[in-house]
Amino acid sequence: MPAYWVARSRINDPVEYKKYTDRVPGIISQYGGKVLARGGPFKILEGPETFHRFVVIEFPSLAAAEECHRSDAYQEASAFRKGGAGQVELIIVEGGDATT
Repeated sequence: MPAYWVARSRINDPVEYKKYTDRVPGIISQYGGKVLARGGPFKILEGPETFHRFVVIEFPSLAAAEECHRSDAYQEASAFRKGGAGQVELIIVEGGDATT
């Protein structure tokens, strides 16, 4: 079953943040990831207007999404934004209707 990274971010330092975003597409593709939405126009329907960039990435499975996130390559790339270049909230959600 597919799983999705859903991220929202605020960019504080575009130059440093770009060092992260330039590396991520190649990394996620190694784990079967496919970008569904990355930046672009958006509307906040509910919640705070803290974030101004939204990303959705599909992976073939929850395990692949987690493995990508734990990978050395992703952790090295994310260090560029974690140093203050941006603020990110990232979740992984498995696809399907698991409502009970």
